[in-house]
Amino acid sequence: MLSAASQRQLFIQLYVLSLRSSRLLRHKTRFRNSSTTLQPTGDKRVKFLELSPDHLAAVRKAIRPTTLIRSPRLDELVGAEILIASETFQYTGSFKFRAAYSAALRSPASRLIAASSGNFGQALAYAASLMNKEAIIVMPDNSAAVKVEAVKRFGGRVELVETKKVSRAQRVSELSEQYPDAQVLSAYDHDDVIAGNSTLAAELAERAGEYDAVIVPVGGGGLSAGLVMGLQQAGSKMEVFGAEPLLANDGKRSLDAGKIIVNEGEPQTIADGARTLSLGVRNWAILHKGIKDILEVKEEDIESAIRSLFNLANLKSEPTGGLALGAAVAHKHLFQGKRVICIVSGGNVDTEVFLRIVGKK
Repeated sequence: MLSAASQRQLFIQLYVLSLRSSRLLRHKTRFRNSSTTLQPTGDKRVKFLELSPDHLAAVRKAIRPTTLIRSPRLDELVGAEILIASETFQYTGSFKFRAAYSAALRSPASRLIAASSGNFGQALAYAASLMNKEAIIVMPDNSAAVKVEAVKRFGGRVELVETKKVSRAQRVSELSEQYPDAQVLSAYDHDDVIAGNSTLAAELAERAGEYDAVIVPVGGGGLSAGLVMGLQQAGSKMEVFGAEPLLANDGKRSLDAGKIIVNEGEPQTIADGARTLSLGVRNWAILHKGIKDILEVKEEDIESAIRSLFNLANLKSEPTGGLALGAAVAHKHLFQGKRVICIVSGGNVDTEVFLRIVGKK
């Protein structure tokens, strides 16, 4: 079994391999063995990523528009005008299809490998199937059963790993050696992934108009980075707030420290989409200047948000999808009297887990 330090080193090496393979490595990453921090160097401007209009148009043609929901009862709960932007009705049930389709469309490889807690995996499996490509998805063995089965149903090959013993990064590295012609895709730290996610921002700017703020779940930072870039390109002045589990608060700690902080191991939060070791290097280059703040959300507040979405907006959300509303409620003093968009990032949750959460008083 690899030590925590060795797993972290593999994680960083995998990022570098992925970035080099796509010929997009524009800066170096410095790893210090004496700490659990990453310090990106080089260009840190928000304009780190060029968004191709033709590529974005192709992605938008393939996806479903986000679902916008207004609920006066949610307004009362937060003390603000709340607009829900739900990706639960997106193809494969989450925003990840935007990212996966974008990445698969741009990749010249016929075989794609990715680590995923489930949503990116099934999205990539479906996107790859539309393009007659193979997708190999490395997932933690505690992934939601509904997500594992969905990856298989969409034609993906699943590799389960016991993450307390072997990191997903290690298994991905092994597979990349086994299939040298394959392309390794990060579920969140890849230019084409960020570009795909930026299409949600373009929709919000066009359809919702100008709100004061948008709150978005944060795991590896791909969605939040895409929102920052997309809103900037649309000329929007909306402030972007991240929402992160308190048990997986590396993003908030990174923002406070001014450098990427790496978790010692995969966080065991109920929000499985946020069980990342750290923010992505590319996402950090965008977020450390482009995001207003990252708000921490307790586990009980995540569950409370899921109940509120179900009871007050008639919406089924997965735990990660409840982060934005959970942050709006837990930090309501920041949003009193304002107009706020809460992103519900997905709705892929095991029935038993969902019933347990919504059944609580």
